[in-house]
Amino acid sequence: MKHLWLIPMLLLAGGAQAAEAVVQAQIAQYEQQGAKGADAARGMAAWNEQHMQANMQKMVSCATCHGSNLSLAGEHVRTAKRIEPMAPSVNPERLTDPAKIEKWFGRNCEWTIGRDCTAQEKADFLAFIQSK
Repeated sequence: MKHLWLIPMLLLAGGAQAAEAVVQAQIAQYEQQGAKGADAARGMAAWNEQHMQANMQKMVSCATCHGSNLSLAGEHVRTAKRIEPMAPSVNPERLTDPAKIEKWFGRNCEWTIGRDCTAQEKADFLAFIQSK
């Protein structure tokens, strides 16, 4: 939380720089909650890890809806709703709002994994997404 004051100033800098600032502030917050740094490789592995989705009785991962290529749009497996690309390099608004990041972690972790993501998982996911 102590780094969040930087975000309004850095948002004025534009897309990629804004996303980088937000991601670094979020990762710092997750480190305060116990994460031991952020690792894009761990994030990628977790992104593709399959979990039993109870309501659908099938295996799902983050890639099921968002795709493996984060520069392309995804599609929600149940609703068929389009999901804009996750990669900040092609979607400059991605990862620029800490409240949205937390909102979607809350929804997607519960839906995909069946529980809240840990601070470590969130940090790793952000590192992976930011790297694309």
